[in-house]
Amino acid sequence: MTAPSGIGRPPAGSTGSSGESALAVLRRIAATRPADVAGERCEMCAGPIPDAHQHVVDLESRSLLCACRPCYLLFTDSTATLRYRSVPDRYLLFESFELGQAQWDDLEIPVALAFFFFNSALGRTAAFYPSPAGATESELPLSAWAAVEAANPVLTVLAPDTEALLIRAPGPDRARADCHLLPVDACYELVGRLRRAWKGFDGGQESRQELAAFFDRIGARSRPARGLPGADPEGSHG
Repeated sequence: MTAPSGIGRPPAGSTGSSGESALAVLRRIAATRPADVAGERCEMCAGPIPDAHQHVVDLESRSLLCACRPCYLLFTDSTATLRYRSVPDRYLLFESFELGQAQWDDLEIPVALAFFFFNSALGRTAAFYPSPAGATESELPLSAWAAVEAANPVLTVLAPDTEALLIRAPGPDRARADCHLLPVDACYELVGRLRRAWKGFDGGQESRQELAAFFDRIGARSRPARGLPGADPEGSHG
């Protein structure tokens, strides 16, 4: 047996026992609902973090996580066997870095800029270079990279997974290669900036300006890699 029309539901616009219409209730709930918290959130504890914040590496997913300071400090022990590892804030310039054009060609990287880090999951050094698609991995010939490390033993100070070597090959405007050690997240930041600015086949003028500005910034932050194992104590070019 069906209920007569109108029975079992209030007519549109009717009021409840309190005298308040359903529409008014909905409006009141919407008006009093807590607003979404704006800004960045820590990806480990969900706490708020500033725009300028630090990161940890998830060694299983090979991803970077935004972290608040307390979460970041939990994973600063690089000797511990943990899934996460904090990205250090170290910038070094290898003034005596030796790499000629022929050695760069042996690395089989199609552009004049790349960053290198030791991937502990793979047990080898990985190489990435900027492209219109973002960070593109290069099939790094291990023997060629071993030759670079043999010529520059100071490179062994690189922390696995969290620090990278940013290398700019010799070119028409550089007689020597540039090599900086920097946090791996800074390398991905550079690649992202270049991707957004990329125009045409070679990146265009805007991407070259981004690259020059980035090297100016890391140059101002980097200290000479002197006094480290394998470093030239004078920092000379030989």
